[in-house]
Amino acid sequence: MNRPPLLFLDVDGPLNPYAAQPERRPAGYTTLRVPTDSGISAVRGGLSTRRRPLRVWLNPEHGPALLGLGYELCWATTWMAEANRWIAPTLGLPELPFVDFGDALFRERPDGVHWKTGPLVDYAAGRPFAWVDDEQSELDRAYVATHHEGPGLLHHVNPRLGLRENDCHTLADFALAVNTPEPPGKD
Repeated sequence: MNRPPLLFLDVDGPLNPYAAQPERRPAGYTTLRVPTDSGISAVRGGLSTRRRPLRVWLNPEHGPALLGLGYELCWATTWMAEANRWIAPTLGLPELPFVDFGDALFRERPDGVHWKTGPLVDYAAGRPFAWVDDEQSELDRAYVATHHEGPGLLHHVNPRLGLRENDCHTLADFALAVNTPEPPGKD
């Protein structure tokens, strides 16, 4: 049996709608306060200057929804391994593999492609994948089309809204399409 496609998950934007009205937590979300000395601050680009804990909004319904989409889940976030410590438990997710962005973390590329795109394509190694994020562009889609041998879906999620039911339908449809065998006689 073929392995399911990968689902690369960004945290801030898709799972944590950080751009929502700051004084109004979205319905269905819970507030998580991550201490700035938790190890996340260095990973997330200099948040160590913050005195207050980082506010993260998470919807516990996302975990079961993501697990039911037909993917192998993988963190693709600046949280990297810390997503398993802080994000996964609130969502009810098991410990997930993560993409270690290493030296590519936050490194701007001269071609305008997002700094995550190359490492995600490398990690997938030709395997079908979907990538849920709030920062992809047409340059990233073109890069994936050119450098990735398998199917790839770059799915943008509005960081004011977070992951919604229609996003899950789009992801489920893609997983079904790449998991459905070609009818006999098709090349």
